[in-house]
Amino acid sequence: MATEAPGDAPLLLAFPDEAALAQALARELGATLALIHEHRFPDGELKLRLPPALPERVTLLRGLQDPNHKLVALLLAARTARTLGARRLDLVSPYLAYMRQDMAFHPGEAVSQRIVAGFLGELFDRVVTIDPHLHRINSLDEVMPGSRGIALGAAPLLGCWIAAQWPGDAKPLLVGPDEEAGQWVQQAGAAGGLAGIVCTKTRRGDRDVTVELPGHTLRGRAVVLIDDLASTGHTLVQAARALFAQGAASVDAAVVHALFRGDALQQLRAAGIGRVWSTDAVAHETNVISVAPLLARALRQA
Repeated sequence: MATEAPGDAPLLLAFPDEAALAQALARELGATLALIHEHRFPDGELKLRLPPALPERVTLLRGLQDPNHKLVALLLAARTARTLGARRLDLVSPYLAYMRQDMAFHPGEAVSQRIVAGFLGELFDRVVTIDPHLHRINSLDEVMPGSRGIALGAAPLLGCWIAAQWPGDAKPLLVGPDEEAGQWVQQAGAAGGLAGIVCTKTRRGDRDVTVELPGHTLRGRAVVLIDDLASTGHTLVQAARALFAQGAASVDAAVVHALFRGDALQQLRAAGIGRVWSTDAVAHETNVISVAPLLARALRQA
């Protein structure tokens, strides 16, 4: 692993806490990997150190789970990379934060989706992400200046993985815990040859949700809950309870972004969810699928 950038070789910059995905992505790209040194002062301010000379094209990897200090680090890293020789600067952010607040639900609220997407679009020539949590827009182009966003889908990877866990003819039923998960159920099902249904969710607060199942025969069925992300896990827990109440024989779960805050994973286990699978878009103990090949293909085509 290099700490300085070679002359004309492709360069991938990353932070040490994402070294595992960075190494996999660098291998896929045939790129040199250089890690950014980050120091945090007692008052919370950051100091970064990049390689002293950069090639004209640089890719920076930074997922935005736990986003607040990372956004400041991206500002510092991007501006510094430009001064060190980068002319084309791409960001790979497998998890893109602040995408859910896409409108002002109450007077005076900040529309964080447009603000953060615009901020990143101004810093980088291209932003590559995976399954951004978009509600009411069709693509990042609507909120990112210059059509600079590339949104990839990892649901097909989940579908193929799930199908492979049941090598016989009896395949599991995919279940989306809410209406928004319908697109991931459809994409994963198409890739893995799996049938699926979608639940209806009522949310009253961050940790107060109810899930209702559509009319469907579940007795004796193996079920896999599938969604783009899981944070507190409450939606998956409520869905699992409803599935077991209707006779499901087993319930597993697969998500693209394993945020899993606090005791979320333990709550899933307590609700009877057996296996939990995720991609390494966010580093977590449940990772079973690498998104590095998916990201590398997009970067080569950009």
